[in-house]
Amino acid sequence: MTVIGISGHRELPCAARVHAIEKINAVLAEAAAPVIGLSSLAKGADQLFAELLLRSGGTLFAVIPSRDYSATFSGAARDTYLRLLTAAKSAVTLDHATACDAAFDEAGRFVVEHSDLLVAVWDGSPARGTGGTADAVAHAHRLNRPVTIVWPDGLARP
Repeated sequence: MTVIGISGHRELPCAARVHAIEKINAVLAEAAAPVIGLSSLAKGADQLFAELLLRSGGTLFAVIPSRDYSATFSGAARDTYLRLLTAAKSAVTLDHATACDAAFDEAGRFVVEHSDLLVAVWDGSPARGTGGTADAVAHAHRLNRPVTIVWPDGLARP
């Protein structure tokens, strides 16, 4: 059994998305089965990971940062969030009434602490607020959890 957590940018340039699909599929294929994936189902990397995990036959576990988290989504990202949440085998909602940096940070720490491996779709830049991917990666390093960084060389984040 392998438990893989995801953290990553919400906005992915096309080249980063294509690269992430290839690398995440490779990680999933190499993982010891059964594969369980932990994701907050955020727009971008989290939703992409969850889709690929489910397609590969893995089991999705959703980590919801706050009780109002669904209100942070709109349009296609909201539809995808709701579909993935329904597809998740189980979900935990953290004890935050509203979505905020503290909720996102706690969700990232939860994902890291309950994973054997963290996949980070990350350009290596500092977080743009508390609870970003850089914080999750730093937490994984503090806990000596392995991290697989997924980002194309030389590509700038929008």
